[in-house]
Amino acid sequence: MELEVRHLRALCAIADAGSLHKAARQLGMSQPSLTTQLRRIENSLGAELFSRERTGCRPTLLGHSVLSRARPLVAGMAVLVSEARAAADRSAGPRLRIGSTASRALAGWLRRLRERLPGTDISLQMDVSANALLRQVAGGGLDVAFVHEVEGCPLRVPAGLDRRVLVEREPQFISLARDHPAAGSQIVELADLAADRWMIDPTVDGEWDGLRRVLGAAGLNPPVLHGDYLTASSLIAVGEAIAPCQPTSVPREDMVVRPLRDDPLGVRLLLFSRPGAYEGAGIAGTGADAGADGDGPGGAEVYADLEAAYREAALQAVVYRQWLMRNKSPLLHAPAA
Repeated sequence: MELEVRHLRALCAIADAGSLHKAARQLGMSQPSLTTQLRRIENSLGAELFSRERTGCRPTLLGHSVLSRARPLVAGMAVLVSEARAAADRSAGPRLRIGSTASRALAGWLRRLRERLPGTDISLQMDVSANALLRQVAGGGLDVAFVHEVEGCPLRVPAGLDRRVLVEREPQFISLARDHPAAGSQIVELADLAADRWMIDPTVDGEWDGLRRVLGAAGLNPPVLHGDYLTASSLIAVGEAIAPCQPTSVPREDMVVRPLRDDPLGVRLLLFSRPGAYEGAGIAGTGADAGADGDGPGGAEVYADLEAAYREAALQAVVYRQWLMRNKSPLLHAPAA
């Protein structure tokens, strides 16, 4: 078997994710398929590139050597493809390629951008991995990425990206069945959830590590289920699990959203872009008009629309609005025009 760029990309994804399961999700393939592909790559090279451990995969000495040569090749191919696509698209009209982790602000943000940029082709790519989205921005596959960074688990930000902070610390709330004993409280004590099964999606960058850190600091060691949050909703509704959630989450007839005492779980909301990324949307500027992070007035406009959309989503969520009022958040007031 001859090694191809896709094989090198898979090796880099496994090393970055630390597990075959996470890497498969990022690559959009099944774990068995990725496992088979890795086995074929290793067979062609005659040695193992990763040691399989209970907690994930770690590169062997040979693996580190292969990765050191593979990464520049993968990055170079990404640049080649992005530059070729950019050249081909220049005559096709303006466009803005957005990447994002899950957020209830997305609908309002896209609506505002379409109103601001009526002739621009605006696309959206969702991913559970913020790090994967940032790599795509750096490689030219996306123009901007709206992501969250779990407290205590810094993102791996490629060099050269512009950054704006939307929310320095957004508290994470908890989703409970409506008949859960703690659901009647306006603010839930973490200790009251010690006997519950917590559900977490380990493919979301930093999610499991952040929760484990908070639970450990509280002296708790509850049973934990791993799965996606769509599955989590069905389990929460029948009282089989609880899960952290965004404060903008909307309650249901069978599920409530509550803040945790002292807000132990938090994330930072960030908007990343490449320098000059907004030129393709026809809204970029330079020089004295540059924004706070050097991304031009185009970046300021895109950020302002995101800020307005997030504020709209926050105020529509009753529990979060109450939290904002208790904490006298500036988010309650629209920024001056």
